[in-house]
Amino acid sequence: MQLRLPWESVVRSAPARQLVVDGEPLAVAIVRHRRARRYVVRVTGDGVRLTVPRGASIAGGLAFAERQSAWLEREWRRQRERLAPWSVGKTLWFRGERSALALTNGHVVIGSERVDAPVAERNLRTTVEPWMRAQAERELPPRCLDLAATCGLAVSRIAVRNQRSRWGACSARRVITLNWRLIQMPPDVSDYIIFHELMHLKQPNHSRRFWREVDTVCTWWRSAERWLRTHGREIL
Repeated sequence: MQLRLPWESVVRSAPARQLVVDGEPLAVAIVRHRRARRYVVRVTGDGVRLTVPRGASIAGGLAFAERQSAWLEREWRRQRERLAPWSVGKTLWFRGERSALALTNGHVVIGSERVDAPVAERNLRTTVEPWMRAQAERELPPRCLDLAATCGLAVSRIAVRNQRSRWGACSARRVITLNWRLIQMPPDVSDYIIFHELMHLKQPNHSRRFWREVDTVCTWWRSAERWLRTHGREIL
């Protein structure tokens, strides 16, 4: 059974809808959201999800989705590529560089590092992705503690997670959560994300005061944001 937020409702009375994306018909799941202020469309693993504000028309939402055809096509291709098996020659971001996967003596090589786990050549994802996540779990928490110390801040706990929609989070209990994919970014970009979450310990918002705090400890945050806008979807 799929759990839904109390302010969401599936439009069950609507006829089945489809959009043709990249030459492929995709089912459109229409959801009314009473807190939504605008139409929102996104690609899921099995089709397209269209969020419709309360009181807005479904026809208007479908017309909006059709106008996003170029974006939907790019996102659908990205989703398929994200789920596809990895083979020799597959190019990945790792430590801020694009590196092609290679096999040497039955082991995977990515950039200057070697994954010490024998694998079959059929799908390297099952070896490389867990290895990168393990690297992140080992490296990111100490780095976060070091940066917190430079700011004179105390963190109660640091967690590394497999998030699909955010790079990090900061809770009211002073828990910092980081996406393991930070290990794929340039170090200055991953540091910016850590500083960003640490500054939420001072300002739990995105006010001007918050961004002044970020600028104090991370003067390069604008260039890091540009990198994320350009390359972030290649990782997440």
